[in-house]
Amino acid sequence: AVSPITRQVTKESQELGTPSVEYGLEDVEDCLIYDRHGVPVPFKKLYHDRKAVIIFVRNFLCYSCKEYVEDLSKIPGEALEEADIRLVVIGQSAHRHIEPFCSLTAYPHEIYVDPERRIYQMLGMKREEKFTESGPRVHFSHFDTNHLDHMPIDWLLQLAGVHHTLDFGDKPKIVDV
Repeated sequence: AVSPITRQVTKESQELGTPSVEYGLEDVEDCLIYDRHGVPVPFKKLYHDRKAVIIFVRNFLCYSCKEYVEDLSKIPGEALEEADIRLVVIGQSAHRHIEPFCSLTAYPHEIYVDPERRIYQMLGMKREEKFTESGPRVHFSHFDTNHLDHMPIDWLLQLAGVHHTLDFGDKPKIVDV
């Protein structure tokens, strides 16, 4: 069996020989996040009973984050259910911004906010992060190095155990101006 990836590996850390960052969720498991109605939920509730792909977006006004979440909205709920995986987006906004963002992106899966940025700060996040979690350990994380360095969704789903082939190619990557 292949061991899960539990640390951030970047090109820079490999080149410089610096150690990878290890993550522990114990420090943030009781932090509260909020659903679209402003109801508080402990962070650990997202992953304590099954694997979850949790994506922290920079903010709901970030254009590349909006496009990424639009692509996430194309993932069929049946594919996630079949793999017994929760797909969760967490933003850094007030809960009242969830509904307009979901309307704009057509995102149908779980979404929460961390308005005080407690989890972002405690885990040292500066940019968008993605975690695949099951129980209290992180199996994989990706830290964007810039606003266009999003983890390809098909790779993320494959790492999480979704064995559906999804086509995200309905929009051109380059716009001719």
